[in-house]
Amino acid sequence: MDYIQGTFFENMHKAPLADRIRPRTLEEYIGQIHILGKGKVLRQIIESDNITSMILWGPPGVGKTTLAMIIANITNAKFITFSAVTSGIKEIKEIMVKAEKSRLMGERTVIFVDEIHRFNKAQQDAFLPHVEKGNIILIGATTENPSFEVNSALLSRSRVFVLHSLQTEDIMRLLKHALQDERGYGGQQIEIADELLELISVYANGDARTALNVLEMAVMSGSKQGDTTIISKDIVEGCLQKKALLYDKNGEEHYNLISALHKSMRNSDPDAAVYWLARMLEAGEEPLFVARRLVRFASEDIGLADPRALEMTVAVYNAVHYLGMPECNVHLTQAVVYLAVAAKSNALYVAYENAKKDANSTLADGVPLHLRNAPTKLMASLDYGKGYQYAHNVADKVTNMQCLPKNLHDRQYYQPTGQGLEKNIKERLEFIKKLKNEKH
Repeated sequence: MDYIQGTFFENMHKAPLADRIRPRTLEEYIGQIHILGKGKVLRQIIESDNITSMILWGPPGVGKTTLAMIIANITNAKFITFSAVTSGIKEIKEIMVKAEKSRLMGERTVIFVDEIHRFNKAQQDAFLPHVEKGNIILIGATTENPSFEVNSALLSRSRVFVLHSLQTEDIMRLLKHALQDERGYGGQQIEIADELLELISVYANGDARTALNVLEMAVMSGSKQGDTTIISKDIVEGCLQKKALLYDKNGEEHYNLISALHKSMRNSDPDAAVYWLARMLEAGEEPLFVARRLVRFASEDIGLADPRALEMTVAVYNAVHYLGMPECNVHLTQAVVYLAVAAKSNALYVAYENAKKDANSTLADGVPLHLRNAPTKLMASLDYGKGYQYAHNVADKVTNMQCLPKNLHDRQYYQPTGQGLEKNIKERLEFIKKLKNEKH
């Protein structure tokens, strides 16, 4: 049982708990040992104030912004924060001009861009020449895969550090610190059982901010006995239920809803699919996450039964990227309805899974000699390419050459259904098989 001594003091006008107890040094920072442990590269870079352009990629609430603020406290460079919401091209260019002048005077400028994935291409491009010239050191934080969301030229000039979801024990430490730190509840008497702190930690699912928000709500809801605030299990569970009404993008409900959307489309139910889509978007889901799942669905559950499904979803992904919410909701609806009513086939998914099993069990097997290129005389003397049959040399463009390893001869991974265009593909494969048999 944690029993925190102190004088009762509560100011409802304070900043949120998560902001009040934000770590100020690497010693206070919790988690990310794989990049911030003693001797790790990022820690050395920060402690030596040898900052280079970097992208901090990880889920919400794992400490990306906090890490940037710690760098700001340590570095001797000028530190400037940009907001993707309020900063336009004009503001960026003005700062870049100042940064260039500062460099000529021997002063470094570090630019921190939180949620850099929300910056459009033009905004990101405005940083590029100044990163290249060394006028600025760019630190970007993102919850999205930077390979998709960050300008490739900018990405190639930055180091990417991946931050992981916090472990339950990490969040437990953080909650206990919040109860003891004067910036948190160190000035109050809070009584809460360790098992309840663990309950909050597990519920947070790796997100420190979520855990601290629940703790803060629990303290505000706790029962007062003199100068002591008692937090019971009922209070904590009540706070968790209130929190569940909000959309936790990393929690269980996030995955429940995308599962409901996926299964509704798989079952060819456009009405249910649109409903689950609306549930996600109106609750604050990142539309690009939905768009990526639709691209996956197009091949996993439809595939060659309707190849246009992939074209549609990729086009919709781009539309979502250009427009964002709320304008992109109609594009996502278009894709969801199309996928729901399209012919279904999981033949591609099944084909790969079956091929993967064989591939993993035969990774050491060499490629058959007749399928190898022979760019040198030595390779040719070793029979590389010997026996290869060039399909374009025969009238029907089909030979009876075996392209699988000997121990997998005649294995069939892709077995098309009779749905949609796969009916035609099935007939085509049967015709090809007949041609090959005739040539034996």
